[in-house]
Amino acid sequence: MIEPSLIPKRKLPRFGFHTHTEKLNGRAAMLGFIALLVVEIKLGHGLLIW
Repeated sequence: MIEPSLIPKRKLPRFGFHTHTEKLNGRAAMLGFIALLVVEIKLGHGLLIW
């Protein structure tokens, strides 16, 4: 089998889905969900009830 003389390096994309941005987004979603639960417990009802 012929081996290539030059192996190209893979460049990371400048935008899109990255592992660090996905982790940050997940952490922000978890904090928002916990904050929503705290607000609903303090108010005694859900936020969608008028």
